[in-house]
Amino acid sequence: MTREEAIRAIEAGICVFEEEGRIDIVGTGDMGIANTTPSSAIVALYTGEPPERVTGRGTGINDEAWRNKVEVIKKALKINQPDPSDPIDVLSKVGGFEIGGLAGVILAGAASRIPVVIDGFISGAAALISANLEPKVKDYLFASHCSTEIGHRIALNKMGLSPILDLNLRLGEGTGATLGINLIDGACKILTQMATFSSAGVSERS
Repeated sequence: MTREEAIRAIEAGICVFEEEGRIDIVGTGDMGIANTTPSSAIVALYTGEPPERVTGRGTGINDEAWRNKVEVIKKALKINQPDPSDPIDVLSKVGGFEIGGLAGVILAGAASRIPVVIDGFISGAAALISANLEPKVKDYLFASHCSTEIGHRIALNKMGLSPILDLNLRLGEGTGATLGINLIDGACKILTQMATFSSAGVSERS
């Protein structure tokens, strides 16, 4: 995509967030086919890992298809030469519109000081774009789970995030984020609503 298209993709994500009105927590997710390929390219670029180390099997491709996928990623990085210091350049050269939209949602949530629960590998790649646009974004990110895609944990480690769950999920569509939000909600209730010994009238140890 062009640089202008990449910017519009991010702006579209920001608009989606703003149109929702009052929000106290955000969960990201994606639907699509083949978007683990651009995600692997983004993760390889920002982590310095070779594509072989961050490229998984997506929908379950065989060895031959996986090797071709790795070669496509290597070729895309070599031909397009995305600049890691310019996340818009990275998004436009090896990203996708859905990744740009997710990055916009993440940026908007962080700008509003609202926690953002990221889903799987594609959301992780979008989070990398967002965190390189504005490093403070990482302070508002929660990793809901660790995907079976091998590059996901590497991406999370790069951002200093620990997954809440590790259930071998590979569904996408925000399923992991939904589970993560429920656990975060439960943790908040325990922190703010759970009775203390004093409030419950439990006697202290003599």
